[in-house]
Amino acid sequence: MSDIQRHHSNARISKIVTHGGLAYLSGQTAKGSAAAEAGIKEQTAEVLSRIDALLAEAGTNARRLLTVTIYLREIADFAGMNAEWEAWLEGNHATAPTRTTVEAALATASLLVEMTAVAALA
Repeated sequence: MSDIQRHHSNARISKIVTHGGLAYLSGQTAKGSAAAEAGIKEQTAEVLSRIDALLAEAGTNARRLLTVTIYLREIADFAGMNAEWEAWLEGNHATAPTRTTVEAALATASLLVEMTAVAALA
C-alpha cells in the first residue's frame, strides 16, 4: 500500500489520493458563509479554483484532467456552470476531460455545485 498516498485525510475522507500515476480528488464545493450568498457562477469559479490548488499540490494541473463528475443542486444551473467551466478551460477543447453532470441533493442547502475529478500525474 506504500504506493497509495493520501493527503488532507480525516476519519472520513482524503481530499487527494494518488496511485498508479493518477490523482483522485474528493468532491469540492464552495466554502463558508460566502457560499450561502453566491450564485452558481461564483460557486463554480470557487470550486474550479479549489480543484486547481489540489491538482497543483498533487503535482499536476487541469490540462491533465481525465474525468470530472459535476453534481448540481438544480439542473437549471447547467448553463451558468458551463459558462464558468468553459472560461476555465480557456477555450482549449483539446484538453477537455470526459465529464458527467447530474442533478443531486447536496450536503447543505447553500451548496449549488460539487465536483470530483481524476487527473494524470505530471
